[in-house]
Amino acid sequence: MEPPVKLSESAADRINAIVEEMKSDKKMLRVAVNGGGCSGFQYSFDLEDTQNPDDVAVINKGATLLVDQLSLMYLAGSEIDFVEDMIGASFQIKNPNATASCSCGSSFAI
Repeated sequence: MEPPVKLSESAADRINAIVEEMKSDKKMLRVAVNGGGCSGFQYSFDLEDTQNPDDVAVINKGATLLVDQLSLMYLAGSEIDFVEDMIGASFQIKNPNATASCSCGSSFAI
């Protein structure tokens, strides 16, 4: 069965590298959707040490992505990726539910 949110190999590699560099108990990446941002909703990324009972966990290459049920309504079908290019490196969300997004990619509208 396919997970409701995909975690790319490059994002999994980056999560694993961050966790290794930080030497912390926080070993899972939480992606959440919050109200705000210039387009109406914004993404947030945080490292976590605890999985909540209602979280969806997606695992790729040993890296764990957590998404809460409310955020999953907005992220279903999305892919979390990590992209490095000439202007920098960042986690990016390819969200098929978004009808518009800001130029920096951190906020979106539905």
